[in-house]
Amino acid sequence: MAVLLASSLQASPALAVSVMDPFNLPASMDSGTAKVADGLAYADGPRHKLDIYAPEQRGATAPVVFFIYGGGWNRGERSDYQFAGRALAARGFVTVIADYRHVPEVRFPGFLEDSANALRWVQDNIADYGGDPNRLFLAGHSAGAYNAVMLALEPSFLREYGVTLSIRGVAALSGPYDFYPFEYGEVREAFGSAPNPEGTQPINLVGPDAPPMYLATGTTDPIVRMQNTQHFAEVLKANGVWVTTKYYEGFGHMEPVIAMGSLWRWRMPVLDDMVSFFQMFGAFPSGVPYAAVAPEAPEQLPEAIAPMDQIAEQLNSMFQPIAQ
Repeated sequence: MAVLLASSLQASPALAVSVMDPFNLPASMDSGTAKVADGLAYADGPRHKLDIYAPEQRGATAPVVFFIYGGGWNRGERSDYQFAGRALAARGFVTVIADYRHVPEVRFPGFLEDSANALRWVQDNIADYGGDPNRLFLAGHSAGAYNAVMLALEPSFLREYGVTLSIRGVAALSGPYDFYPFEYGEVREAFGSAPNPEGTQPINLVGPDAPPMYLATGTTDPIVRMQNTQHFAEVLKANGVWVTTKYYEGFGHMEPVIAMGSLWRWRMPVLDDMVSFFQMFGAFPSGVPYAAVAPEAPEQLPEAIAPMDQIAEQLNSMFQPIAQ
C-alpha cells in the first residue's frame, strides 16, 4: 500500500484535482458496502446530483446519514468522498452524498438551498434505497459541517423545499461556526454580500430546539481554529442543547475526515465516535448491527505512513483560513 500511495503522490499534474484518490482506491475502502445510486438528479443542473451508499447485506430499513463535504464553498466533488460514504455504510447506514453549487456560481445562501433541495429528494425517495427517513442524521466536514449545522439551526431553508423530516442529530468535523467579521478571501467571496451577515453565523442561531450535535476538531487545525468549536459548544450547552465534543490531539484540518476511511482510521477514532453519537439518538433501536473495527497501525513505521502524511499536508495547504 505504501508503494501504491507513493506512486499516487508522484502521479502527475492531476494531483491537485485527485489528491483524494488514495482514500478511494478499492483496497483503501470498507468492504461489505455497495454504491446503490450514482449521479441521481435531485434537481436540474450539473451540480444537482447525488450518490448513495449502503451495506451490501440489507434487511430492515437502515438509518440515513446525509453527508456534506467541504471545500471552502468553492470546490469539492461527491466522488472524492466515496470513502466516507462507504465507511458509514459499513456501519449500517444508508449514506447520501450530494453535490451543490459553488462560489462564484452562487453565494450564501445558494449552497444551503441546494442541500435543502437534496434533502427533499431524500425525504421523498430514500425508502426506495433501504433508508428510513424517520432516522435522519446530518454530517459534514469543514464548509460542509457549516452547511449541516445551518440546515439544523435555521428552519427556513428546509421549509422552502417542503422538508418536514426531523433531524435526529448532527455530526460536524472541523467546522466554522463563528467567523464574522469576514476576514479571509474565500469567506468574503461566499458571505460578503449577505444582507444580514450576523445571521449567517451558526453561533447566533442556537435555540433550545436545536438537535443534538457532535463537534470534532483537530487541536492544531490552522484553517478553523479549535476555539471555534469550543465557543460554539459553550453556546449550545448554555441553550440546553446536547453537545458531544472531541478534540483530536495534534491533528489539523483534513485529518478528521480522512480518518473516517479505513486507510487512516487507526490514527483517530472519529468514525467510532460519530457512530456512537448517532446511536445515542436512535440510529439503531435494536442495537448497532456491525461492530466497529479499528485497523492496526501499518508495519514499518514511519516509512509506511510518510506518503499519507504528505497527502494530509498537501490537503491542509490547499485551504485558506476560515475562522480563528
